[in-house]
Amino acid sequence: MIKRNLLVMGLAVLLSACGFQLRGTGTTELAIKELDLSARNAYGDTVVLMRQVLESSGVKVYTGAPYKLVLTNEQESQRTLSYVGGNKSAEYELTNVLNYEIVGHNSLSLLDDKLQVQKVYMHDGNNLTGSDLEAEQARKEMRRDLVQRMMLRLQQLSLTQLDQLQQTADARAKAEADALDAAQKAEANTPRQSPLQLQNQ
Repeated sequence: MIKRNLLVMGLAVLLSACGFQLRGTGTTELAIKELDLSARNAYGDTVVLMRQVLESSGVKVYTGAPYKLVLTNEQESQRTLSYVGGNKSAEYELTNVLNYEIVGHNSLSLLDDKLQVQKVYMHDGNNLTGSDLEAEQARKEMRRDLVQRMMLRLQQLSLTQLDQLQQTADARAKAEADALDAAQKAEANTPRQSPLQLQNQ
C-alpha cells in the first residue's frame, strides 16, 4: 500500500513537472501572462473583480498589453418562478449574461462569446430587508461565478491558439482591405457621364 501511494505521488510530481495539471484542481494558470482589460462600465463590480482575480493569478494587467479582454456588455434579468403564501413570498430567478471579446494585435478581434449564470432566491414579503440582502448576495455570487467561468475560458487558450486566431484575423483584415482597395480603384476607373450627355442619349 505504501509503495502504491509512493508511486502515485511520484507520478503526480513527474506530471506536474511537465506542466500537466488535472482539471478541477483549482489552479488558475494562464498561458496569457499580460492582458489589457476594459469594460463599458470601467468601474463596475464585475470588471473590478476580474482584474483582482487576474492579478492574483499572476497576470500583469495593463494598458497596451499584447492581448485585450473587453467585457462588451453585461445584462441582468429577473423572472418570477412561483408565488408562495398568498403572494406574500415569491421565488425569483436571476440571469446574468456577460458578452466579451478578446482583441489581439492591430486591434483585431480574435474571438467573441458570452457567459451566462443563473441563480434562484426567495423574496419574503414579510421580511423586505432580509429579502433585499439575499438578492444582493445572489448577485455577488453570480458575479463571482461569471469571473470564475471567464478564468476557465482564458485557461483553455494556449499561445499557439492565440497565434492562429491572430493569423486568421490578419488574413481576414487584409482580404477586406484588398477588396475595398479594388472597389475604390474600379470606381475611380469607371468613366462617369455628365447629366448633359445622358440627356443627349
